[in-house]
Amino acid sequence: MPGAASRLQSFAEQLLGVPLPMRIRAWDGSQAGPPGAPTLVVRNRRALRRLLWKPGELGLARAWVAGDLGIEGDFYAALDLLSGLVWERGEDARSLTEILRDPEARAAVRGLVGMAGLPVPPSPPREEVARRRRHLHTKRTDKRAVSHHYDVGNDFYGLVLGPSMVYSCAYWEAPDPVVGAGTLEDAQRDKLELICRKLALTPGQRLLDVGCGWGSLAVHAAREHGVHVVGVTLSQEQAAYARKRVADEGLTDRVEIRVQDYRDVTDGPFDAVSSVGMAEHVGSDQYLTYARDLYALLKPGGRLLNHQIARRPQSDEGAYSLDGFIDAYVFPDGELAPVGTTVTQLERAGFEVRDVESIREHYALTLRRWVANLEADWERAQRLAGPGRARVWRLYMAASALAFEHNRLGVNQVLAVRAAESGTSGMPLRARSWN
Repeated sequence: MPGAASRLQSFAEQLLGVPLPMRIRAWDGSQAGPPGAPTLVVRNRRALRRLLWKPGELGLARAWVAGDLGIEGDFYAALDLLSGLVWERGEDARSLTEILRDPEARAAVRGLVGMAGLPVPPSPPREEVARRRRHLHTKRTDKRAVSHHYDVGNDFYGLVLGPSMVYSCAYWEAPDPVVGAGTLEDAQRDKLELICRKLALTPGQRLLDVGCGWGSLAVHAAREHGVHVVGVTLSQEQAAYARKRVADEGLTDRVEIRVQDYRDVTDGPFDAVSSVGMAEHVGSDQYLTYARDLYALLKPGGRLLNHQIARRPQSDEGAYSLDGFIDAYVFPDGELAPVGTTVTQLERAGFEVRDVESIREHYALTLRRWVANLEADWERAQRLAGPGRARVWRLYMAASALAFEHNRLGVNQVLAVRAAESGTSGMPLRARSWN
């Protein structure tokens, strides 16, 4: 009788209707598939039960997070192959209903059921967030979502992000960050400086940093540009770290870090507002409120720098969408929209959008650096966050790097201004004066 790996390969190819480009190693030690290809390690029968009960992305994610599935070989190449099989076959993909109309496919499912053993569905890994039918984005649910993502531990984030503690894409001078492009810390410093220049910060001004993270932008703006900064976050751990950082820099007279929802900030007006890597978590129901609140907090002539991940537009769905794996394991309630939707919402709130810069490739480079940091200290990462959470972050960051490289995701810095009633914007006549 053939080993489990050969049987799995045969069943998978019957279901998918295409040759399996990956190698398989099963729990019985057997192997099958193209020599030299990345290997999908099926460690136990429970992995099959997860995939049978939740076919597609969520089943694979559950099996990966629980440690039932592993990957050997080039991790990025393996994710690319899996993505092509599960998510990106487009017109060649068959729905589950169509698959089960095929007698061979039905036979394959019966074979997989027989191999899986007990028909009871495994419980989801404890790292999975209970999914809700509707994402309300109330202050309470947003705080809970932020806590799930950011209150993993500052030491874990320090391991991944490096000394800069900046959790958004860096700004690279060269296309290859491994050879001759400087360090991750250099690129993050350049990104912070780019934001400050776009906002045209000058000494004595007030800056509101919405979603201030661990305080990197607040400290940079106060130290290098002499501004007074209010930074708000919903994460207690981020706030504690940022406050210590501000104190260590001797900037307590110029930087205030609050645990506060952006909707509760009432002490405007500010000369400038920065929102970096935060607006993805506002939600479609609240986005116009978010934009209007920031508009109201700015002085006439004040600028907003909105740095936000975007997805590609699709004709058959709404402006906002959720990713099942991200929603369940990484950032609950996070929603992505095309950049055009973001610009429209900002303009509806009253802003004049003056510049949009895509920095998509920069995020792919940054994510690969974060994955390298994680993999280089993998044992410590597992001790700090737990094995399941460490696996979540490795998968999430590597898959995101590929999504940015393949133009499935983008990231944009949108510079907008609250023009005066007279129409005066205070913007330079020539764009990109910050370069």
